[in-house]
Amino acid sequence: MKRLIMTLAAMMLTALGAGLYAQTPEEEELDRKYAASLLQPGTAAPDFTLNDLSGKPVRLSDFRGKTVVLVFWASWCPDCRAEVPQLKEMYAAADPAKVSFVSVSYDREFDALKQFVAENALPGVQLFDPAGKKDSALGAAYGVQWIPSLYLINPEGKVAVSTVIAAKIAAALTGKAATSVLLPRNLCTDESCAL
Repeated sequence: MKRLIMTLAAMMLTALGAGLYAQTPEEEELDRKYAASLLQPGTAAPDFTLNDLSGKPVRLSDFRGKTVVLVFWASWCPDCRAEVPQLKEMYAAADPAKVSFVSVSYDREFDALKQFVAENALPGVQLFDPAGKKDSALGAAYGVQWIPSLYLINPEGKVAVSTVIAAKIAAALTGKAATSVLLPRNLCTDESCAL
């Protein structure tokens, strides 16, 4: 019975993520362009281990049984900074017993990341990928070619939603249409957000 409930919940997350949020034509184009290489719904999310900001190793599989919002980002990325308010809203609205937020940073300097997280009271688990954005094996495994990139991973560890539009993740989490925060906002004019 538990397995049936988990399967139905996963199907609902996928359906909500794909159908509830109606993208504008501009957002559809951005998602088509920047999210095309991301893992598709139904794909098993590759497990990984990275250290959090206190140096403690954290594995993605530690969150099995919960829905995970996985964000690839960097504090120096203007598009990533633009999504911080919506991520904080999602975190505040989510049930921590059912949903975990995990962010993987490609910051160049660990201290800069720690300072940004503290100054902005970023919620969830903050992880640091010391390989950087261009050399990250983790980013390659997830098909990340632009930041921010976001995933919604179901309790069984499979991708439910992959996107560069935070509102799609919010809609899938809440079951309600989300106010759009257009991402990317093309603030990364020098392609610094491209991998």
